Amino acid sequence: MALQDSLRSLNELDINDLNFENIGSWPGPVKFILCVLLLAGVIAGGYYYHVEDLQLQLQRVEAEEVKLREEFESKAFQAANLDAYRQQMKEMEESFGALVSQLPSDTEVPGLLEDITNKGLLNGLEIGSIDLQPEQSREFYVELPIAIQAVGSYHDLGAFVSGMAGLPRIVTLHNFSISAPGANTNQLGMSITAKTYRYKDEG
Repeated sequence: MALQDSLRSLNELDINDLNFENIGSWPGPVKFILCVLLLAGVIAGGYYYHVEDLQLQLQRVEAEEVKLREEFESKAFQAANLDAYRQQMKEMEESFGALVSQLPSDTEVPGLLEDITNKGLLNGLEIGSIDLQPEQSREFYVELPIAIQAVGSYHDLGAFVSGMAGLPRIVTLHNFSISAPGANTNQLGMSITAKTYRYKDEG
């Protein structure tokens, strides 16, 4: 009988008669349907937000998986070629040792300064000054900068710079500048830094 009464009351219900300010006075079946709808909404909303959070977490895990897979592939490649890497390292150490052995244990400054002066004079330059700069220590070697001031024609300066490459010592040239010191443009002034090297003997 209760079910029939509920169905009859629903059939006779006029929605305009429902007062949202006094939900407690609504018929029992209407309140039951409202509770079911609210419960369904809460469950649907909770499920949506929970699934959305799980999707974000899944995306993070998938991105981490891709990163880990790339790291694994890289390390697997390195492990597969470990013997080749060791052989290359051994060859590089031998080559480096051969290069280092070519560096003298001292800078032999007097002989080098004489060679630079002779190169300048042979190429028709007037050597203004040759100044030794403070040594600069590196990891495996020590470099000695030498500031050179010279005057000569354009071709004489070029021949001097080219001749520096033929010195028996390892000498590199840096920070050069050329200017015309006077009205005679045939004579140019050159400022250049030559660097020579010696092996750093830790002992």
